[in-house]
Amino acid sequence: MNVKIVSQVEEKKLKQDIPEFQVGDTLRIGLKVSDKKDTERTQFFEGILIRMSGSGLRKTLTVRKIGAGGVGVERILPLHAPVVSSIAVVSKGRARRAKLYYLRDRVGKAATDLSR
Repeated sequence: MNVKIVSQVEEKKLKQDIPEFQVGDTLRIGLKVSDKKDTERTQFFEGILIRMSGSGLRKTLTVRKIGAGGVGVERILPLHAPVVSSIAVVSKGRARRAKLYYLRDRVGKAATDLSR
C-alpha cells in the first residue's frame, strides 16, 4: 500500500524534458545558483559523464571535467533535483564500459578523447 503512494508522489517529481545520453557522452548541465537573496542565475558545468547510478527519482550522474591548472573536477548531480535546470548533450562518446573510472588517471587529451 505504502509503496504505491510513494511511487505516485515520485512520479509527479520526475522531469520529462531529459535528452537521451549514456556514459561517455559530454554533457552541459545548467545549475541554478543563487548569488544573493533575490538573484538567481544559471551556471553551466560541462564534462564527460563517467557514471550513472540509481533509478527513478534517485538517479544520479557523475560528471568529470578538467578544470583550471589541469586539475580534474567531479560533480555528483541528482538528475531530477530542482537545482538542475537543463541538460544538453554536447557530443556523443563511444564507451565500452558502464563506469569510466579509468579517466581519473589520464591526463591531457587522453582524458577527454573518447571518440576512438
